[in-house]
Amino acid sequence: MLLDRYLDRTEFSSYTDFRDGFRIRIPESFNFAYDVVDEYARTEPDRVALVWCDERGASATFTFKQMKEASDRTANLFRALGIGKGDPVMLILKRRYEFWFCLLALHKLGAVAIPATHLLTAKDLVYRNNAADVKMLVAAADALVLEHVDAAHEKSPSLKVKIAVGGARPGWIDFDRESSKTSAAFEPGERAANSDISLLYFTSGTTGYPKMVSHDFTYPLGHILTASYWQKVAEGGLHFTVADTGWAKSVWGKIYGQWLGGSAVFVYDYDKFVPKDILQVIARHGVTTFCAPPTIYRYLIKEDLSRFDLSKLGYAVIAGEPLNPEVYNQFLRLTGLKMREGYGQTECTVAIATYPWMEPRPGSMGLPSPGYDADVVDDSGRSCEVGEVGEIVFHTGRQTPVGMFGGYYRDPELSEKAWHDGVYHTGDTAWRDEDGYYWFVGRKDDLIKSSGYRIGPFEVESALLEHPAVLECAVTAAPDPLRGQVVKATVVLAAGCQASAELERELQEHVKKVTAPYKYPRIIEFVPELPKTISGKIRRVEIREQDRVD
Repeated sequence: MLLDRYLDRTEFSSYTDFRDGFRIRIPESFNFAYDVVDEYARTEPDRVALVWCDERGASATFTFKQMKEASDRTANLFRALGIGKGDPVMLILKRRYEFWFCLLALHKLGAVAIPATHLLTAKDLVYRNNAADVKMLVAAADALVLEHVDAAHEKSPSLKVKIAVGGARPGWIDFDRESSKTSAAFEPGERAANSDISLLYFTSGTTGYPKMVSHDFTYPLGHILTASYWQKVAEGGLHFTVADTGWAKSVWGKIYGQWLGGSAVFVYDYDKFVPKDILQVIARHGVTTFCAPPTIYRYLIKEDLSRFDLSKLGYAVIAGEPLNPEVYNQFLRLTGLKMREGYGQTECTVAIATYPWMEPRPGSMGLPSPGYDADVVDDSGRSCEVGEVGEIVFHTGRQTPVGMFGGYYRDPELSEKAWHDGVYHTGDTAWRDEDGYYWFVGRKDDLIKSSGYRIGPFEVESALLEHPAVLECAVTAAPDPLRGQVVKATVVLAAGCQASAELERELQEHVKKVTAPYKYPRIIEFVPELPKTISGKIRRVEIREQDRVD
């Protein structure tokens, strides 16, 4: 096992043993493409690395030998186009398998990969191109994506090369044609140092321009925790994380930790989310471990799961938002699997999680990961008491967890604001129970302050989801002239349910009975769907902004 090269120990008897005994050994020079992918290609060339299929019935399987050859060809192509060590390259590749070729090629060159979502507009691209001095952009040949890139190009002086994957277009290099003509014999150049930047992610807050989160070449090793111990990927297994390659969740679940842990990666390429299609591919391909946001699970449990052979699925985890107990209980009843939550950010790896030695507490993120000296503190920095809501922070004075970011690129002021005096401030709030389990409340900006009360949205959402009429909901603060803010619930109803004043009152009374009465939603809006990111996270900020406009 490759893990033996990077861990002092791989087996643990309890969470305490894991917390105290888990250690990652970082080589003096580590490059995931050379030291993991090419090493597998040398020792086990026929080992399966990636299983891919799309909604139209196409499929492909890649061994590590094929992954090495494809990434070497891609690296040669990029080098011929002027890309070298430290050059920023944006990848907008949706769920196409060429993403893996390109990412590995950039690692081999020591270049900086900037994965991005295909939902970016021309304005978004101009900001990102100039903020990071993007030199080359590689995009899936989606007409709208290419149009946005072209529109942004004239205002992006650093952008020199555009490559289209899956189709030709004037002004663009055809990836398929040019890479096929390139040699598969790649000669490595100057190897990147561990401290060099390998990845940049633009991550949006509730205000201001997106931040640029930088990760160095040791970052993949931090995801040993994510994959082998939280997702519990299996040697020879097949792991499926539902995520687009434009988001950090993709490298959490679709490459680094999974391959280090000996598991192949499964990719389902789709444009429209259809729950039964997800279940069909899980059954057809024998997925063994699965990770998805709560939104996905909420739709899966509405299907007749008895129609799908899920016998090979042995482990399921959840991230992106807290898990509502009702969803946990339904999934357990239908599959026998106890979903396990995890918490982290683009800036780190899995920092708090429900690990295998722990009994899940639905709605709780779990306990801190090894290497993460986590705490919940008030505004003065005092550690909060049991049950008291505060901000999640990581103390880094004694050690910095493997996989923590190197700061916000080109923004020392913002870096200092978030990470100072040996403490990294996550901006997320939570409370701890008497056993040290962490319970997510929301972003600091998500807290609702109404008539002197501080109300976290998650508890109200969980209460609403227990009502059979509610399929999905988002709880936010709405402006109020008397109370400052009031609780608002934006609700998607279950099939067959109709919006009415009577149902609105019924939901309000239901929340009053399930949780503290002062937390009930004074405003309920019924909508056909909630605004979400491409990865399935609810965009509460969009609801709040609309309420301010109205």
